[in-house]
Amino acid sequence: MSTSSYDDDAYIPGEGWVLFAGTMLALLGGMNLIYGIAAVSNSSFFVSDARFVFSSLNTWGWVMIVISLVQLVAAFGVWMRWKGIRWIGVAIGAVNAIVQMLAMPAYPFWALCFFALDILVIYGLVVHGGRRAS
Repeated sequence: MSTSSYDDDAYIPGEGWVLFAGTMLALLGGMNLIYGIAAVSNSSFFVSDARFVFSSLNTWGWVMIVISLVQLVAAFGVWMRWKGIRWIGVAIGAVNAIVQMLAMPAYPFWALCFFALDILVIYGLVVHGGRRAS
């Protein structure tokens, strides 16, 4: 008799990666929301003399706010196992990775950390997101 509350027959390989991907999407969404609000409010938190490839820090702040809302919805969908939501998670992870590279002048270390987490989210959702219990 097992003392564990988990059913060993319902184990799905890679389920931890999917849970990790959903959690990281939620974390990235929350942090991007804070990042966006700080950028829109002209906070002194960012590098002051940063030069952007496209637009200004204020514009990137609004982009981050929109991305964060999509990330939060995608995280909830991944946790709830909504059909097809993992591809939205993959897409928003890829978009966020690109945006982080473009917004790197504002806060370089933060952008690189977010980029790395986006790659892990994409991996978890692509490789393990489609598995279901048989």
